[in-house]
Amino acid sequence: MEFTAPLKLNHVFRKLYAKGESAVGSFVVVYCRRNGLPGNRLGITTGLKLGNAVCRNRARRRIREVYRLNEAKLRRGWDVVIVARSRSIDGDFRDMQRSFLHQCGKLGLLREEKS
Repeated sequence: MEFTAPLKLNHVFRKLYAKGESAVGSFVVVYCRRNGLPGNRLGITTGLKLGNAVCRNRARRRIREVYRLNEAKLRRGWDVVIVARSRSIDGDFRDMQRSFLHQCGKLGLLREEKS
């Protein structure tokens, strides 16, 4: 990912959950908060309820790919945490992508299109 660094620190995740904005979709829940940096930071969370490690890793890979494909459409300078829901494991990829973009639009993460 060109403009995104990984988000790994627990205290940053907790601050984002507590003070960030969120949007809930059928595939993912997106949390975001300004970070004051030139690029974004991305964290992906998959809970134990999703299933075994194979299922959780599949959900992570699919979410990472959705983010990678749409990274250029997002504004920079944000911390983003994406929480996987059960449909993210085997749901339709295009629907998952649409849902992610819809959640980002709700949060104001999408760049304005130049006409």
